[in-house]
Amino acid sequence: MTTETDWKLFESNEEAWDAMLADCAEAEKSISLEQFIFVNDDFGKKLITVCAERAVKGVEVRFLWDAAGSFTFWGSNIADELKTRGIELVFWKTLVPSYFRLPDWRYWYLRNHRRTIVVDGKIGYTGSICVDERMKNWRDANLRVEGVVAKQMENSFDRMWDRARRARPLAKKLHYRNNEFRYLTSYPAPGRRLVYREFVRAIRKAERYVFITAPYFVPTHRLIRLLRLAAERGVEIKIILPEKSDYRLVDLAARSYFTTLLESGARVFLYHGKMIHSKTIAIDDTWASVGSMNWDRASLLYNFEANIVSTNDRFARAVAASLKRDLESSREVTVSEWRTRSFIEKILEFLVRFIRKFL
Repeated sequence: MTTETDWKLFESNEEAWDAMLADCAEAEKSISLEQFIFVNDDFGKKLITVCAERAVKGVEVRFLWDAAGSFTFWGSNIADELKTRGIELVFWKTLVPSYFRLPDWRYWYLRNHRRTIVVDGKIGYTGSICVDERMKNWRDANLRVEGVVAKQMENSFDRMWDRARRARPLAKKLHYRNNEFRYLTSYPAPGRRLVYREFVRAIRKAERYVFITAPYFVPTHRLIRLLRLAAERGVEIKIILPEKSDYRLVDLAARSYFTTLLESGARVFLYHGKMIHSKTIAIDDTWASVGSMNWDRASLLYNFEANIVSTNDRFARAVAASLKRDLESSREVTVSEWRTRSFIEKILEFLVRFIRKFL
C-alpha cells in the first residue's frame, strides 16, 4: 500500500467550505463528518443538502456532533429529521455528562473537539474550521489530504462513532510507520494524549525555530518550560495569539505567561483585525501539525482531539510560510512595552493564575 499523501492547506474558510462541498457531492460510498460546532445556517444547510442528495444515491452518511459544541440542536428532533433524509446523526455525550457525580471538575470537559470530514475513506479534511457562518471570516487553518492518512481518519471516526453509541469500538487502530503524514488522536487518559506527547517530543528536538499559532493559550507548565528552555538554548520561538479572542478570560490567562516567555527570549505576537483561530505549529522546516488541538488545558488534557502531524519537508515549510504571513498582520509584544503595562492589567493577570487549570 502506497504511503504517499497529496495535501492542500487552506487559509480561507470559504475556500475550504467550497472544497468540502465539492468532494461530498462526488462521494460514492461514504461521508463521515465529525464536528464540535455545527450550526444550521447557510453553510450548514448546504452541507446537509449535499450529503442528503448523496444519501439518496446510496452513500452512507454519518454525522457525529458534540452535544455541547452543537448545543442549539440538543434535545431537538434534528436527528429524526436528518434520518428521513438518509443521514444518521449521533451526539457525543450530553450537555451534563452522566459521570458528573464524581467530585472532579475535569469531568465537565471530555468533549469531542475534533473537526473531520472523510469522503469514501480516500479524502480527509481536518483543522480548526467549524460549521458556523459566524466564523466565516475568521483566520483558520484547514487541511485536505488524500492517501493512507485519510483511511486512518476514517478508522478513528469509526471508533468515536462506536463510543458515542456506547458500543464496543470495533475499528482497529491503523499504523503506517513509513508515512510522512499521520493522523494522531488524543484521549483524556494517561498514555493516550498522543498529540500532546508529539508536541512535547518535537519541541524538545527543535534546533532552529518553533512557530506556533493558537487562538487560546493556557498551556501546561511542562509546555511552557519546554518553550522557555528552547528559547534559552537559541531556538527562535514565535507565538501568534489573537489580540482579542472571543473569550476575554482566556486572553487574560494567556497574558499571564508573557513575562516568562519574553524574559526567556521567546517572541509573542498579537494578531489584529479578525479573529485568528488557527491551531498550527511548525518546527525547523522538518515537522508541522494542523488540527483541532488548542494550547489550553481543556484541549491538551481533557478533550478528544486530533491533528495531522507531518515530517514532510514541503508541508512543514508551507505551514511555516503561512505563519510568517500571519506575522504581517500582527504586532510584536516587546519587553519594554510589557513591563510598563497598567497596574490593573497586572492585578488581573495575577488573579487569573488561580483558575488557569480550569481553562
